[in-house]
Amino acid sequence: MSQIPDFSDIIKAQSTLRNIVKVTPLESSKSFSMMSGAQVFMKMENLQSTGSFKVRGAYNMISALSAEELSNGVVCASAGNHAQGVAYSATRLGVKSTVFMPVFAPPLKVMATRSYGAEVVLTGDTFDDAFAAAMTFKEESGAYFIHPFNHPDIIAGQGTIGLEIFKQLDDVQDVVVPIGGGGLIAGIAIALKKFNPKIRIIGVEPEGAQSMKLSMEQGRVSSLSSLHTIADGIAVKTPGDLTLECVQKYVDELVVVSDAEISHALYLMLQRAKILAEPSGVASMAAILTHKIDVKGRKVVPVISGGNINMGTLEQIIEKGMMEEGMRVRLKVLTPDLAGELKQLITILDSIRANIHDIQHERSITTVPVGFVLITLTFNLQSIDQLQTIREAFDSKNLKYEVLS
Repeated sequence: MSQIPDFSDIIKAQSTLRNIVKVTPLESSKSFSMMSGAQVFMKMENLQSTGSFKVRGAYNMISALSAEELSNGVVCASAGNHAQGVAYSATRLGVKSTVFMPVFAPPLKVMATRSYGAEVVLTGDTFDDAFAAAMTFKEESGAYFIHPFNHPDIIAGQGTIGLEIFKQLDDVQDVVVPIGGGGLIAGIAIALKKFNPKIRIIGVEPEGAQSMKLSMEQGRVSSLSSLHTIADGIAVKTPGDLTLECVQKYVDELVVVSDAEISHALYLMLQRAKILAEPSGVASMAAILTHKIDVKGRKVVPVISGGNINMGTLEQIIEKGMMEEGMRVRLKVLTPDLAGELKQLITILDSIRANIHDIQHERSITTVPVGFVLITLTFNLQSIDQLQTIREAFDSKNLKYEVLS
């Protein structure tokens, strides 16, 4: 039976990973410090090789295996980031890798995993389906299974982030970490508590994937019946026994954030800090910005764990963020289906230099009277005050309109 790694295992992993992974920067943020009332320093694992922290644990584990254990290659199951870490590490070490991914895995993650040299098999609707297929493949092929989180060498590899944080900011008071299976927070907690037991380690889960919180409440490894979150990188039904033990022993607090809070944090990071991260990677920042944890006046490090975002998701988050801020507006206008009506609307928008993003016409639905057309205009503003000017212009022409949220 495996045991949780100790501090010496993390030091050994740091030596193994030297010249393999990047020492990622710790970036201070004035904007997020002002919003939270804390001194915020972001640990930028979204800038890591393969776009996430996962390569640390994957390389550390694969490099520790014997030639005999590696003779039939390695296999893993992943929704994306662990897949890329395993593929990259195996190829660096000259080992064949096979990766099972659920069919919903973001296309960019699938393409990246293949580009790192793995054979990718898409199967099942969930991570658990892919996991089951990977275990069957392991039994049939003799390939060595690389667990995404529940292995001492995986945990030790992720723990090297804790060593880096302490070297970069030795008076850190709080470290906030996204939790999926728990390997990341387990390793970081072991490392930082050795340096200073007073450092608070706080884990963050999405509302739709609280498997670690459930397991902590029940005092044993427990499984969720379903998952629902945009943070696919931390959507895990069942944590590991090793990671749960580490969380029970070293983690001070667990908090939960909604998908809306994750989405808003991602938008703010892109807009204010010009940092692109994936939903799971910003869960820690979401917890800080929504004041789920009391960090006022303290030095806090949110771990930005990955940057491999689905482009469709990114587009949706940007549009939603702009609309929430009032910089993008969507209007529905019911107008007579006559020549010149659309031009009248466009002229109003042009007068304040609004940039039209999209125009849609609808005549066939039952709520649109015969002889009329429902026009949906989506446009960008230079100032939120301009919407009032548009309203006044529409009102003066007796236009029937609705501002959509």
